[in-house]
Amino acid sequence: MRKEVPILCLALLLVAVAGAASPGQGLASLKAGKAQLASAGVLAFGPEGVLFVGDSQGAKIFALDTGDRTAGSGAVNVAGINEKVAAMLGSSADQILINDMVVNPVSRKVYLSVSRGRGPDATPVVLRVDAAGKIEELALDNIKHASVELANAPAADAQDRRGNSLRLQAITDLAYADGQVFIAGLSNEEFASNLRSVPFPFANADKGASVEIYHGAHGRWETASPVRTFVPYEIQSEAHLLAAYTCTPLVKFPVAQLKPGTKVVGTTIAELGNRNRPLDMIVYKKGGVDQVLMSNSSRGVMKMSMAGVEKYDAIKDPVEDTKGLPYETIASLKDVEQLDLLDSGHAVILARAEGGALDLRTIPLP
Repeated sequence: MRKEVPILCLALLLVAVAGAASPGQGLASLKAGKAQLASAGVLAFGPEGVLFVGDSQGAKIFALDTGDRTAGSGAVNVAGINEKVAAMLGSSADQILINDMVVNPVSRKVYLSVSRGRGPDATPVVLRVDAAGKIEELALDNIKHASVELANAPAADAQDRRGNSLRLQAITDLAYADGQVFIAGLSNEEFASNLRSVPFPFANADKGASVEIYHGAHGRWETASPVRTFVPYEIQSEAHLLAAYTCTPLVKFPVAQLKPGTKVVGTTIAELGNRNRPLDMIVYKKGGVDQVLMSNSSRGVMKMSMAGVEKYDAIKDPVEDTKGLPYETIASLKDVEQLDLLDSGHAVILARAEGGALDLRTIPLP
């Protein structure tokens, strides 16, 4: 759930694809007024303190000027952050949902997207937390902002066969890189799983690309399951999106193939275990080698070395357990729901503690 990604050389291909604007142009495009979010879901930081917010209920992406551009540092640690947020908003912890967490790469403050209440009538709230543990609300009544609508999102009342809202999966993850906001989620197309990029400053959002993957744990090709979390990542000087799905295939998509209205087949490079939902993913460097750290609902936090990632063959046959890119489970990290980079040596995590409280903690990168 998402992040500004400092991947070298990604700019060259993205500029060729979409002609990225300068950061200053993006900030200048934002206009003061009320940002009318219907929901606040996944988050990603762009340049100059611009925060992108996925609003699945409204089928929109918002760009908010946080005004948070002063360089900062320091670990962020707040025990029981959900309880403190609930008290601040005049509610109870069981009526608060923290939907995503990201770190401003300049100020190092932590931003949270929150739902006050449950269901479609919940109030969206964006909060930030500094190194001293101070929590404050980002006021949305008069903030410089812009938004772009996803025209082919699932209908507001669309449901899957289990009765779950498809609209809530219109935006499942976001990432910003070199003038582009990458968006994963569901569309109303026949091949519903969708990946798209929207230039910033915003103009219009195209239909995106419908994506298909082979899911080894399920033993079939799939087009209706959305990407749950992803990161932009360069493989052999070519820009890719590295994406994880429920139950848990890891798939790579070349950015150059993700053209509006096309159908793109991803390459499954790992099956990381069934009965599991990937929650969040970051890329960092350790010992001179790129690493991916991924939190999961039932399989802990996985660490994967990207050394030689281009050599793994596509998985196209049923898989009993795991296969492909190897991983190690970080035993010291339990019940991690969100994670993001704080600096080159540390990450901030949102982890469930005994008793159900959520703790915001800074950890050394494993």
